Amino acid sequence: MSKLQQFNGQTLKYVSLVTLTLQNALVGLSMRYARTRSGDLFLSSTAVVMSEFLKLLTCLVLVYIEEGELFKFYNALKQTIIKEPVDTLKVCVPSILYIIQNNLLYVSASNLDAATYQVTYQLKILTTAFFAVVILRRSLRKSQWSALILLVIGVVLVQLAQSGTVTLPSGIQQNHLLGFTAALSACFLSGFAGIYFEKILKGSDISVWMRNVQLSLLSLPFGLATCFLNDGDVIRKQGFFFGYDSFIYYLVVLQAGGGLIVALVVKYADNILKGFATSLAIIISCIASIYLFDFHLTFQFSFGALLVICSIFLYSYQPKTTIDKHSSIEKSDV
Repeated sequence: MSKLQQFNGQTLKYVSLVTLTLQNALVGLSMRYARTRSGDLFLSSTAVVMSEFLKLLTCLVLVYIEEGELFKFYNALKQTIIKEPVDTLKVCVPSILYIIQNNLLYVSASNLDAATYQVTYQLKILTTAFFAVVILRRSLRKSQWSALILLVIGVVLVQLAQSGTVTLPSGIQQNHLLGFTAALSACFLSGFAGIYFEKILKGSDISVWMRNVQLSLLSLPFGLATCFLNDGDVIRKQGFFFGYDSFIYYLVVLQAGGGLIVALVVKYADNILKGFATSLAIIISCIASIYLFDFHLTFQFSFGALLVICSIFLYSYQPKTTIDKHSSIEKSDV
């Protein structure tokens, strides 16, 4: 390998680390700020739909680039989506789950501070491992089981460090139990949908971007139904984009594009690098929450967060004698 190739490889690793860290930290902090600031409160259900719509447009562009010609692009969409109705319907399951999950994450962000949200949402490691064992029949190493126990203990400590009900500037009454329940439910949906999506991807030769086109295309009807079921009266009176400003549009773009960017850089990031990115995101969220949201850092919270960070590294650690034949394929939940 030439020095230039080594330099490019190292550069891509650092770019991956920065991108993954910023994505993980900014989504939680931005969602928390958007739901707690004063002024008209936007409808989170419409933000979820707009993110899916933007994802759909982005993935359509990526599929077009893959195909190279408009005619091939049209035929690929027709062949994959219209002429394979059974295969397309399989994607309905994760489509529905991701819409519910993204709405639950807004509930969680409204009721948990950014640092607690960031730590608690790492329980998706546990739920993903559980469904990987149950659905894909994978086996976990002893160190991974130990990591999952550490993860649960750490999250429990973090949750016990937070209590009570607080009224936020946005008018929302923050409820930690509701926030934790929403985050835990989102983790279960994320774990199941991620493993289900991986099984679909491995069972066909359809590209990741085309699968994401199917996901977003099928998610939109469910998302719109959720909007009108939950916020129909407000939408009819105030409009679909009630409470939107430049920050909300930024949040929509961050959620839609962030996951797709991560999907591009993740192949350059090994498990240790991804562990660093997640850990740095937790630390950044804690520090930022102190200054932005008047978050009070306690010893119990710090110890719990430390256990979670240790569990991330322990779970992702691969002994040199172990060859992992399974690649993890994930879609973005924010």
